[in-house]
Amino acid sequence: MELHEKVKNLIEDIRPRLQGDGGDIEFIGIEDGKVKVRLKGACAGCPGATMTLKMGVERYIKDKLPEIKEVINV
Repeated sequence: MELHEKVKNLIEDIRPRLQGDGGDIEFIGIEDGKVKVRLKGACAGCPGATMTLKMGVERYIKDKLPEIKEVINV
């Protein structure tokens, strides 16, 4: 399975948790080891969105795929 598909699958694993809080996440792409996502719903304007992204989403993806350098909200 290629990296793109692996990342998409990991994001699908995370989505229900964000949706449970009224938010959502959309996979945009990967460039130079950086995963691009778009936080939506309650996550889009939430002051804790950066923490959710870095401490939750990024940590989870980097733990499973060490070749990923960063997850960024675009």
